[in-house]
Amino acid sequence: MRRDARRMRRSGVEPVMVMTDGVQFGPIAIVVIGTWLWRYRSELAPVALASCAEIAAVVLHIAHPTWWAGILAAAAVAAWLVALFGHMVGLTWAPERAYAAALVLLVGGWVAAGTALGPGTPPLPALMIIGGAICAVPWWAHRRRRARVRVERTLAAWPEIAHAVGLAGSRIQSAVVDLWGYRARVALARGQTVEDAMTKLPALESALGTRRGAARIQPIPEKANRLELRVIETDPHADAITWPGPSITSIAEPVELGVFEDGSPVRVSLLRRHALVGGVAGAGKSGGMNVIMGNLSACPDVIVWGIDLKRGMELLPWASCLDRLATTPKEAAALLRDAVTILDGRAEMLAMRGLRVWEPTPDAPALVILVDEYAELVDDAPAAIGAADSIARRGRAPATTLLVATQRPSQKAMGHGAVRSQMDVRIGFRVRERRDTDLILGQGMHKAGWHADRLDAPGKFLLSAPEHDIPRRARAYLLTDQIVQDTTTRHAERRPALDPVSLSALNDATTRTHTVVPASVEPTGRHVRKDAPQKADEALWDVLTAAPDEGATLSDLIAATGMSRPTVYRRLGQLEADGRIHQVSRGRWRARGDDPA
Repeated sequence: MRRDARRMRRSGVEPVMVMTDGVQFGPIAIVVIGTWLWRYRSELAPVALASCAEIAAVVLHIAHPTWWAGILAAAAVAAWLVALFGHMVGLTWAPERAYAAALVLLVGGWVAAGTALGPGTPPLPALMIIGGAICAVPWWAHRRRRARVRVERTLAAWPEIAHAVGLAGSRIQSAVVDLWGYRARVALARGQTVEDAMTKLPALESALGTRRGAARIQPIPEKANRLELRVIETDPHADAITWPGPSITSIAEPVELGVFEDGSPVRVSLLRRHALVGGVAGAGKSGGMNVIMGNLSACPDVIVWGIDLKRGMELLPWASCLDRLATTPKEAAALLRDAVTILDGRAEMLAMRGLRVWEPTPDAPALVILVDEYAELVDDAPAAIGAADSIARRGRAPATTLLVATQRPSQKAMGHGAVRSQMDVRIGFRVRERRDTDLILGQGMHKAGWHADRLDAPGKFLLSAPEHDIPRRARAYLLTDQIVQDTTTRHAERRPALDPVSLSALNDATTRTHTVVPASVEPTGRHVRKDAPQKADEALWDVLTAAPDEGATLSDLIAATGMSRPTVYRRLGQLEADGRIHQVSRGRWRARGDDPA
């Protein structure tokens, strides 16, 4: 009848009830009043609770007036159970549990008093009226309760909504209201698919009266004709989420990138997996790479090399935790060639020992290569693309991994090689065009509901990986400059060195192309004379003492000493701890004028 009435109103006809002489008014009035009471049952819940308490007190006072002590004890135990275990029945918010426990205790206390004295004995009636009104205010004002009522009324009209959007025959099986909106489990009609429903998302948002982009559809793996419809009324990702710190202590553990819309963490394994991070400028790619770098810096079983052809703008703050950093095309090509050399050396060792994979340990760490803006590498260092392809194809077993960030990973931008096709983990930040979603996440992903073009804030992303095959929006953690600086300071001293197998492979490759003086090998694989460490320290001190007032840069120190970046940072940390130098500004140091040495 309600559906018919709504259809009539849309046609401009207002239904009316006509009473004739042969119609009994009483039954109709009962039906109308009962319908009204049921419709507003949530708003009238305090009145219903007070009425039930009054009736219970009357019956118990007449039949069992001595039960008041047991009733009071039962109310106290019930309130205690609600306070402790209320989260198990949907009272997840602490104030909700406190309110429910207090209400149970107050109602139980009033019923116990009414049982012993009689519900009409003063001041029990006044306490019922005044206390009931006070206790009802939080219930009427509670946002989640009001949202639940609104949702129930909206979903009651689902048959009409489904018919309007082209999903006639589907039905709502259940609905749950949470802090951010609500989600409903929908059973589709025979022949309808989840993909059909995803194409009708804009129409669903219009029919449900939500804001644009508020509705989500997720398939339910157990059944092809079931889906979860989620409506986000308050965006949980409206504000940036500060990074809580490293979530892993080994590359074998899944890295926590951010938070899904339901509050669960976004975790993905990067061991033996190449990863692609894509999105338009300003979408949050660098922030996502910072989260990955912050976690990897805490792992003693992984070495990180970086390539940043924007002269180190993005990766230079992590220099003390990077074993190598290439900021020019020539350095990038050399770095990738060395990575292939290490890969070959490890593969040869595995074959000789009859092993299948390289298991990362602090003495034999995995190698992860971070490349910021891969398209720049293709344009400026085309000689490096062959090495990158080799790593992408063969790097899995020797634990040599590529993590690549780029704006638009087309075949041209990726160098027409195997890199893009070998990326098992895809992280898609906001894109401008629908087809760019397929470029980043894979062919046909936009049609399957992976709508990266609808992400509306920096840091929001979609994650596609073997363990993440359902489109769920997430937001990456935010690392401020201060957090990056604190993280590098904390972890720089504990970064591992290359393993003997990798060092030997680099040494053999160098000996085949150069004549070298007998040397000791630094953790970076560089050849230095046996007396080089002392001379390098002397050169470092000379540069720091001769530095101008604005200080010497990191590049100056590396060029003068021949040390690697981690080694220079370690020496600077020791000198600063001894009070012999100070940091003039970010990336610049000089000796103190009053140094006793």
